[in-house]
Amino acid sequence: MNKNFGKVAVLMGGPSGEREVSLKSGNAVLAALKRKGVDAHGIDADRNVLRVLQDGRFARAFIALHGRWGEDGVIQGALETIGLPYTGSDVLGSALGMDKLRTKYIWSAAGIPTPPYEVLTTDTDFVAVAAGLGLPLFVKPSREGSSLGVTKVKSAADLKNAWMQAAKFDDCVLAERGITGAEITCAVLDGQPLPLIRIEPTTEFYDYEAKYLRDDTKYHCPSGLDAATEKKIQALALRAFDALGCAGWGRVDFMVDGIGVAYALEVNTVPGMTDHSLVPKAAAAAGIGFDELVVRILETSRTREGTHGAR
Repeated sequence: MNKNFGKVAVLMGGPSGEREVSLKSGNAVLAALKRKGVDAHGIDADRNVLRVLQDGRFARAFIALHGRWGEDGVIQGALETIGLPYTGSDVLGSALGMDKLRTKYIWSAAGIPTPPYEVLTTDTDFVAVAAGLGLPLFVKPSREGSSLGVTKVKSAADLKNAWMQAAKFDDCVLAERGITGAEITCAVLDGQPLPLIRIEPTTEFYDYEAKYLRDDTKYHCPSGLDAATEKKIQALALRAFDALGCAGWGRVDFMVDGIGVAYALEVNTVPGMTDHSLVPKAAAAAGIGFDELVVRILETSRTREGTHGAR
């Protein structure tokens, strides 16, 4: 039925801190494509990946790599050099989406609400930052995903240690005002927003454990927001997504405060596709099964065929 995609490489694994999650996503995608009759092959991407793709005469790539090297524009640029169509955002959208600081620069310029923040360095007056942003606040590496290196800080005395923890993951670290309210995510598929999901973790915040390891995190879809608010956040998600040059598919995360103001937190240009992941949950609420979702994401690789052509 879908063999016209040609030979498809599902890129997974890789060297990032999100390797294990990526392997789960990639294997789920691989199984779905095979069920749909696609000639799909899993590839644990390493530094020989371009040679493997060329020698294997692949027609396109489904990127299921998370984190650095796979989600930050590096693999996208590499695939551009060999003319291989791939899923999701291009080099620019991927690189910007991975960089929380540059994302904030662009969103602020575009008038998209995002929580106030400060960049932390060795010269930072941590007490002044805590006073200026207020508590609690979140400290996070600028270029990591899956909440790696993120700490919720409730006391000014803990801010420096949180910065040191985040700095193990990236030399650019942000402190961001904590927004009290509902955590909302909006998946985007081929230019259209999917139903919102409201996330209710039992942990302090939606951290790595809550995302991937625990079974007590609650996902509400329908979100429980009124229809007008949901539509407004969906429109904001599309604006936030487009402002960074993202394309194909992805997810925009928000905090919605007590008076209904939605603050954009970050974009994920290669969201998880595991049994705990959010995009499949949102797609299911829209009547799109997992296998169909995977095929529709693979379809986004076609937008590059006019430039590169299948191999």
